[in-house]
Amino acid sequence: MAKYGLHGKLTATSAEGADQLANILLEASELVSTAKGCQLYIVSRDATDSLSVWVTEIWDTAADHEASLTVPGVRELISQAIPLLAGRPERGQELEILGGFQK
Repeated sequence: MAKYGLHGKLTATSAEGADQLANILLEASELVSTAKGCQLYIVSRDATDSLSVWVTEIWDTAADHEASLTVPGVRELISQAIPLLAGRPERGQELEILGGFQK
């Protein structure tokens, strides 16, 4: 069941920006839900840091994840998100998914 996973944190410049960033990422989740190999794309707010938004993704392969950047509308959402960020997005943790439970 080896899958490719990412868990990444994006930090906004303000709480309002974090709300906007979360909404943009939720839009992105709708777009990539149709992409080849997308198994999971979850957007979460950090319970202890009002400026941080987390994205957790599971893909069949790293190549499928990379190809998701070509889904129509994804690049536009990225360009909307960049001005809201406090800096460059942190490099997400790359995960090799070994197994577990998924409904």
